[in-house]
Amino acid sequence: MGQGTPGGLNRQLPDRKNDGDKKEKKFEPAAPPARVGRKQRKQKGPDAAARIPTVTPLTKCKLRFLKLERIKDYLLMEEEFVANQERLKPQEEKTEEDRSKVDDLRGSPMSVGNLEELIDENHAIVSSSVGPEYYVGILSFVDKDQLEPGCAILMHNKVLSVVGLLQDDVDPMVSVMKVEKAPLESYADIGGLDAQIQEIKEAVELPLTHPELYEDIGIKPPKGVILYGEPGTGKTLLAKAVANSTSATFLRVVGSELIQKYLGDGPKLVRELFRVADDLSPSIVFIDEIDAVGTKRYDAHSGGEREIQRTMLELLNQLDGFDSRGDVKVILATNKIESLDPALLRPGRIDRKIEFPLPDIKTKRRIFQIHTSRMTLSDDVNLEEFVMTKDEFSGADIKAICTEAGLHALRERRMKVTHADFKKAKDKVMFKKKEGVPEGLYM
Repeated sequence: MGQGTPGGLNRQLPDRKNDGDKKEKKFEPAAPPARVGRKQRKQKGPDAAARIPTVTPLTKCKLRFLKLERIKDYLLMEEEFVANQERLKPQEEKTEEDRSKVDDLRGSPMSVGNLEELIDENHAIVSSSVGPEYYVGILSFVDKDQLEPGCAILMHNKVLSVVGLLQDDVDPMVSVMKVEKAPLESYADIGGLDAQIQEIKEAVELPLTHPELYEDIGIKPPKGVILYGEPGTGKTLLAKAVANSTSATFLRVVGSELIQKYLGDGPKLVRELFRVADDLSPSIVFIDEIDAVGTKRYDAHSGGEREIQRTMLELLNQLDGFDSRGDVKVILATNKIESLDPALLRPGRIDRKIEFPLPDIKTKRRIFQIHTSRMTLSDDVNLEEFVMTKDEFSGADIKAICTEAGLHALRERRMKVTHADFKKAKDKVMFKKKEGVPEGLYM
């Protein structure tokens, strides 16, 4: 037993030791694989730094290299752009400030004046229509190569410095006077007036189309004509026919347009009118209602009357002054020739005087035929009754009678004009012509 016990102890001790070893040893998981899926985990430490990277195919390396080159070029360009922006920023700010000043300057109202004289590159003498002359400066942004004495300029409203140049030196009022579209009226639309048409052709059209005829005879062609007569006898209509038949430049102006508000503007407008006519020659200047500025001179007591007389003096100078008019013909029209100044009507200025009388029987018949040619007349219409009447009809009265007869038929929803319509139209026109006094009321 005693031997057995130590022996037994000896056998049991190793077993206890083994049990302790088993208890002290802990569970350790297996080492993870080197690759997880298709991606390799990053390695850290000096081994990872010294590790040679895996070489990819050559094509992918070339594409990546080109992509990096593009990124590098873009970054270089961006760096250059930023450097230029920093370098040019002060200059742009100064330019923007100057531009804002110019915009403020041009945004304010500006005065229109004339350049009288250039002193040097930066100074000039200017004048306006409402004030004296001034010695002012020329701003730097004005094109000085186009500045010349007499041109129209823009001035600052306070300091009167030259801030701009008006390119079109033609007065806007003169530009409006030019007839761009020829009138539709022709010589065929004028009833009678054969002698007047022949005279105006000889005085206006023939010198422009065949000037050699006058040179062969050895005379100078007429400079202008004046058309005078009762109202409604066809003076303006004949001028429209001249504008329709000729290829020359036609300038139309009413006498009252030459009367301006400020001193000197009227004569200036007359000079500008004839200057434009000379530039666009051959040309015809038609001044209607010339008695608005061409009345007889007398001792004027107001500034307005004296200004009208100055305008007429400038017109006399332009008609027959020191300078030759060339291929510029003048046609004047008026209802009261007896009120015009004799200097305006003398030979040399107005060489031909053409009278427009009231139409005779033959002319009345022709005018009625012209105005009723497009009308639908009834069978009972007898125009001879109106032609042979003793009433003093003008061409405008006959046109008014035809128009009124057509309106009367239209008012009653009829497509034909009857003789009764013409009689009613004649009575109405004559009633208005005699200022509302019925015919036969006073004997």
